[in-house]
Amino acid sequence: MSHAPGTSRLLAYGLLALPLAMLSLPVYVHMPKFYQDAFGVSLATLGFLLLLTRLADAALDPLLGYWSDRAHAHGLPRLRWTALALPVLMLGLWAMFVPPDLPPAAAAVWLAASSLVVYCSLSMAQINYHVHGAEMARAPEQLTRVTAWREAFTLCGILLGASLPAVLAAETAPRPAFAALALVIVGLLALCSGLTLAFSPKALPQSARAATTSWWAALHRPLRQPAFRRLALVFVVNGTAAAIPATLVLFFVQDVLGLVHLTAHFLAAYFAAGALAMPLWPFLARRWGKARTWRLSMWLASAVFIWAALLTPGEAAAFFAICALSGLALGGDLALPPALLAQLIVREEQEAAMASPAGAYFGWWALLTKLNLALAAGLALPLVTWLGYQPGGSERQAAGTLALTACYALLPCGLKLLAAWLLSRHDFPAEES
Repeated sequence: MSHAPGTSRLLAYGLLALPLAMLSLPVYVHMPKFYQDAFGVSLATLGFLLLLTRLADAALDPLLGYWSDRAHAHGLPRLRWTALALPVLMLGLWAMFVPPDLPPAAAAVWLAASSLVVYCSLSMAQINYHVHGAEMARAPEQLTRVTAWREAFTLCGILLGASLPAVLAAETAPRPAFAALALVIVGLLALCSGLTLAFSPKALPQSARAATTSWWAALHRPLRQPAFRRLALVFVVNGTAAAIPATLVLFFVQDVLGLVHLTAHFLAAYFAAGALAMPLWPFLARRWGKARTWRLSMWLASAVFIWAALLTPGEAAAFFAICALSGLALGGDLALPPALLAQLIVREEQEAAMASPAGAYFGWWALLTKLNLALAAGLALPLVTWLGYQPGGSERQAAGTLALTACYALLPCGLKLLAAWLLSRHDFPAEES
């Protein structure tokens, strides 16, 4: 039984997740519109450049994990990598949020270049931050506590990232608003990273020697593990199910419910419920095991979300309830899969009598997380268009709106249930603490 990190230490570790999560919505959602409005960059140009930068970012994740393992084997702590990445991230954020006056073509290049800096430094910081969390404990119960603390701060950061841009935009013009937002995020990154680096629990000593293999073998070692492939399959199916409603929610609120003015409140209810319910999932996992508890969260999300298919225009109270209850289930999706991954890494280390390439595992995990978002957009948006849905306008056809409802509410439920079935068919590491 490894020493359990104290609550204050876990608090210090989890703090950094808040600003890292806070910047995601402004970076990925608000920046294209900001550059289109402020500089006149065409949406087609923005879409092409951002697609290229995001593909490059995703492809780099396993390599970043491998480099982390190499540096760690030579004595460089994981959080040192995070500390090295954060100043680069802050500079990239400032460049992205506070660009100089540029013509449209130059502004597009500026956004692409700053995006590459932000995406890659953010990936380096997050991968090493998550790996450090996995190396702070060995016992399953402790690993679940670590991920629960981190993901609770993640949800708080998402809430801030969703609300603060709207608050600032209501007070001033877009360019000063994003400059102020950059100041807030950079300030929080500096403050929270200082506390995390100073007071986070130390990583436990490795219980086995590092493997001496080629870089190619080390990079692909996770993919050769059947347990990781099974867990990755469940993660992708379930993650795609969760990302489809995120892709379609604005259209659903606008064209099915007719409550676009309440969109921010619906999202706040969803993420706030997830953050408040986060302690529930480690509690249940201690009694039932992580895999069984994760299945419970999938069943709960499916049971709640089927209700959304029955909604009619104007049903705000019912949709608030759906957001809150599905937000409760969100905690299981956030806290339990990384804990299962960390537990799998510990078991492989014990069985193989050599240190697992934890960085490579979390690098592939980061790639899969981005793949979930890409699959959701690539599946849901063409499907609703093919089925006849067209956003907005007074001449919307009922069949198109019905297709939107089915894709928003029913398709994710089917994928969630498939993921739960896949999870039930596989054995994962024993979960005794």
